[in-house]
Amino acid sequence: MSGIPCMLMRGGTSRGPFFQASDLPSDPQERNALLRSLMGSPDARQIDGIGGAHPLTSKVAVVSPGAHGDCDVDYLFLQVTPDTGAVSDSQNCGNMLAGVGPFAIERQLVRAGDTETTVRVHMVNSGSRADLIVQTPGGRVTYGGDARIDGVPGTHAPVMQYYSGTAGAQCGQLLPTGNPTDYHEGRPCTLIDNGMPCVLIRAGVTGCSGHESPDDLENNPALKACLESTRLWAGQKMNLGDVSRKTIPKMCLISAPERGGIINTRTFIPHRVHQAIGVLAAASVAAACMLPDSVAAGLAAFEAGNPGPVNVEHPTGALAIELEWEDGRIIRTGILRTANKLMDGLVFP
Repeated sequence: MSGIPCMLMRGGTSRGPFFQASDLPSDPQERNALLRSLMGSPDARQIDGIGGAHPLTSKVAVVSPGAHGDCDVDYLFLQVTPDTGAVSDSQNCGNMLAGVGPFAIERQLVRAGDTETTVRVHMVNSGSRADLIVQTPGGRVTYGGDARIDGVPGTHAPVMQYYSGTAGAQCGQLLPTGNPTDYHEGRPCTLIDNGMPCVLIRAGVTGCSGHESPDDLENNPALKACLESTRLWAGQKMNLGDVSRKTIPKMCLISAPERGGIINTRTFIPHRVHQAIGVLAAASVAAACMLPDSVAAGLAAFEAGNPGPVNVEHPTGALAIELEWEDGRIIRTGILRTANKLMDGLVFP
């Protein structure tokens, strides 16, 4: 049995294996079958693989030399559903993206600078770009540092992410329907895509406070049925088609902030509840808070500034975002993340 080179990394608040594309089958079906075996799916425990039995720890990053003139590497994100073994490329993952820069440098796909290195990444899932600032003192990646992100214990080296071209990356425009607010079964919703297709709903209209724990929300079958019905409707409205087997759009309950942020969130991904919030989901939520007629209006504590730093609250803290816009368009989104190398070696199917 031949092993496959693999680096297991934490990226942001997610974790998973990182591969070079050249080490995996080029045929997508063969590649996905191999990844299912490596991750241990279909099995909710993923006991016979390296998956972590949760969507946040059942993610895969595939990196290859850049095929686009302005980017150093291409990054394909794949979400493996633990219990079903479904492998989806329908979304980006900004958390796993934090590991792409260090991985590319460690695999010598990008030459390290003496103090820090900019890695220009083409995100294959959406066709958009991100520039990552990786700490490389002495020409080597360092993972130790003083940066702290909520949802991850301890401190690590910062990885700054700067996104461009995220507005409408997967749905065609920031507001896929052209409306800041749409209605499903009488409930107002904001359908938005600033790098991650999301549906925002005020928690109060679902009978929730928005401050429940992820476990409490997951154990509310009526709420989950309501959100899934809305998600299936929204998929059609957002130009995503039938999303019954897709992991997008994400459903996000919003409520007034409690800890100095602009908004409080509980995000379904799409059926489990995120212990924090996805990077690009937070970028979409923050963009919605800028819109005077979105469902966030009257809840969001948004102070004008350009570029403007904002914090999106989630169950384990907050995620800091910097938005820059021009003529009502978001032109750049900046986010602080960290990454950590956990294992480098061979993985066996």
